[in-house]
Formats: sequence, C-alpha cells, structure tokens
Amino acid sequence: MTRESNSVSRRDFMATTGKVSAGIMAAGVLASCQKGMAAAPAAKVFGANDRINVGVVGVRSRGWGLAKNVMDLKNVHLKAICDIDGNILEQRVSEVQKNKGYKLDTYKDMRKMFEDPEIDAVVFATPNHWHALCAIWACQAGKHVYVEKPCCHNVWEGRKMIEAARKYNRIVQVGFQNRSIGNVRNAMKFLRDGGIGEVYMARGMCFKPRDPLGIVKDGIGTGKDFEYFAGNRRGKQYSKEYMAKVDYDMWTGPADLTPFSYNRFHYNWHWNWNYGSGDIGNQGPHQFDVARWGLGKDEHPVKVSSTGGYYGTPSDQQTPNTQSASIEYADGKQLVFEVRGLYTNSDDGIKIGNLFYGTKGWMHVNGGTWKTYFGRKNEPGPSSSSKDVEADPMNLAGAGGGGHMGNFFKAVRSGKRSDLTCDIETGYMSSILPLLANASYRCGETLEFDGKSETFKGNRKANKMIKRTGRKPYAIPSSV
Repeated sequence: MTRESNSVSRRDFMATTGKVSAGIMAAGVLASCQKGMAAAPAAKVFGANDRINVGVVGVRSRGWGLAKNVMDLKNVHLKAICDIDGNILEQRVSEVQKNKGYKLDTYKDMRKMFEDPEIDAVVFATPNHWHALCAIWACQAGKHVYVEKPCCHNVWEGRKMIEAARKYNRIVQVGFQNRSIGNVRNAMKFLRDGGIGEVYMARGMCFKPRDPLGIVKDGIGTGKDFEYFAGNRRGKQYSKEYMAKVDYDMWTGPADLTPFSYNRFHYNWHWNWNYGSGDIGNQGPHQFDVARWGLGKDEHPVKVSSTGGYYGTPSDQQTPNTQSASIEYADGKQLVFEVRGLYTNSDDGIKIGNLFYGTKGWMHVNGGTWKTYFGRKNEPGPSSSSKDVEADPMNLAGAGGGGHMGNFFKAVRSGKRSDLTCDIETGYMSSILPLLANASYRCGETLEFDGKSETFKGNRKANKMIKRTGRKPYAIPSSV
C-alpha cells in the first residue's frame, strides 16, 4: 500500500544535506530536528519551463483540494502524497491513476518523503497541531513549503517556523487565500490609502452553524494497540478493519496521546484543544487576516478579551460554539470578532466576512466583493465590479496566475519571498490572533500581551498556552 522512497538512502541523504548526527534514532527522526545542524542545500533555481515536483501531506479533504490545484498548474507535477490513513492513500492513488494516468509515490511518514531529492516543495493540510513541525522539518530538508492556515497551534511554534524559513532560506507561504484575490487586494489598498478615512475598527464574522458532535465512548488504549469502539453514527466507516490502516500514534504527533475517539479524529479534531482551536481558529483566521490587513496593523496587539460558551445539545466538543473577541492595539484601534455556531441572522448580508469603520465611512467585504458607504445617509461609494467577479470568481488570473497556489510557485521559481502574497511572517501575525483570543476565553479574563517577548504579562496560566512541550520524537527544538 505504501512504500519508502528508494531513490536515495537515509545515510546518503543525511550526508548530502550535512545533517549527520551521532544520536539519530533508528526509527529515523530527521537530523534536522537536532541542534547545531548545517545549513540546508542551496535552493534550486528554476527556469520558466522547468518542472517543479511536489508532495502533499494530508490528502483527506482540504489537502486533496490543494493537490488538485497543484495538478492544474503548468510545469508543476504532483509526485507524491502522504497520509497516516492508508485507506485514503489507496483512494487517492486510484483517482490519479484513473484521471491522470500515472501512479503517485505514497508515504505514511512524511520524513521519508523528504528524503526524495526530486521533491522540490511540500504542501501541508494536516490538522493544526502538526502544521509547525511539518513546515520546520521540510525547511530543514531543503523543501519549499505551502502550509494551510492557521500556520501554528501556539505562538512559540509559529515563531520557530519563521526562524526555520529564514535559516534555511526557503519560500514558505501560508494559506490565507484572500491575499491572492484581486478584489480583496483592491479593497485593502482602498482602505490603506485612506478611502474611508482613518480606519479605527475592523470586524470579522464567522456565522457558521455546526451540527453537534454528540457524545461517544473512547477507544481502549492508545497508539497502535487499541480497540476501537464503533458505537456511534459513523461506526461502520471507522471499523476495526478501517483503523488497522491508520497510524494513530503518528496522527497524534506532537499533541498529547489520548485514547482514540471518532470525536477527536478526522475533522472533529477542530473542536478539541489538543489539536484545534474551534471555529475562531478554523474559519476565523481568514477573516482575522483581512481585518488586521485592513486596519494596517503589522504589529502585535496589546490587549485581548474573549467570552462565550458552548450551547445546545451535550457534546464532546471542548471549544465554544458562540464566542466574541475584542483585540486592542497600542493606538486604541480595535479588531472585533464574533463566532456564531448556532442558527443566526446575517449582518449587512454577511455571514462570513468583514466590516471596516472609518472616520469618513465604512466598508463591507463579503468574499470577493466589497462596497463602501459615506456620511450620515450611507451614500454608496466605490465598490468592486460584479462583472469582474462573475467573469473570474476566484481571480485565477491574479497574483501571478493560478491564484494563491500559483503565487506560491511563482515565488519558488523566482526564489524571492517578496513575490509571495502571504509569507510565513505575515501568516503568523494573523494566525496567532485567534490563539490569543482563545487564551483569554480559557482563562476567563482580559489579558495584556507583550509583543516584544510574545508572552502575556503576569499571567502564568495564559503563558502555558504560548508553548507546548511536545511529545518525543515530535517535539520542536528550541534551535531549529
């Protein structure tokens, strides 16, 4: 079902990249996780017609959508896929064989994919708790990286991602797709140019009803030796036979290892603090990013407050389904965010989007469209063109062609991170905003944030959420 790359041995790979380390575990933890390593190989230079070989890690849902984006791009080749679920690997290999006529290389352990010298870039769409370690390992192995949002599960590991990208001189793009949508870029330019006056408040909305998870019984045991309890509505799909092809220990990775539960596995992990961060950190990061962008804030906030709760049918869900957050910057400007996970109305026709308020007027941003209104009478001002949106709803011709993914490969070819619409540092600054909000929610109090040290002021409980110790061999080292 899966195979290891035989194009280069582990010893040859380590020698080539200068990462030989006396303490490497026989199980094959990359030497790139050791301290004092040499620099990664020099970045390859690509001509306009050179083929870029790509691996995708996490191909069940979002990752498979990204893999399809890769396959649609000219001179970009999907060479390999990786997933801890062998059932999914088999399905994806069959699809590509049928539709594209070639066989993908497959892996359960991404570190073995990184040993393939032909892989130039890796796309990650794993659960949130894996994003940082995935990206760091890939940079250390000399690969360019596209990682889904939010780029990190905690503040500290996000900073380590930036350090790795810079140290190994890799192109790292975060999946904030709005950054590559022409109409959104035009809206942000209008705001930054003073189109509605001084922007003093930005609102983000995630009004997205979610069905309750319900309550299911945990499996017995952990790791590879556990019995699966199939007594829930998806029990047939996740039978003992199905789970025999799943590496649950690796799926858990740097998170705390707990007994298996359907309600903490595929997609449902979003609602468990060990792996995800609720809808404020799932759908929310997109709108946090647009809000910060429109406010013109390239620094950390100084204060954050968040309240809410879980309402409705009893459930295994740990994260709130109703949540409000207020984030304040040093100059007093506000970023306000709201999650409504139950049935609700829209706000000015928006359920997932943004509103901006300025000293002269306000702006409505809903997907790829925007409108402005001015004065006491809300007189309509400049707006996006509906004809442009209808002709090119995803702006696939923008940002260098191929949308956000196309922008990533444009930067890979040029070797210039300035060509990226969402470099890792930009993505990090937006990704941690919902994390700060969740810290306030979980502590039950307003928190002050020190942007210089990237820690909370005088709050030990909140600062425990800044960094996770990590589970060996998946812990991120202090020196990447």
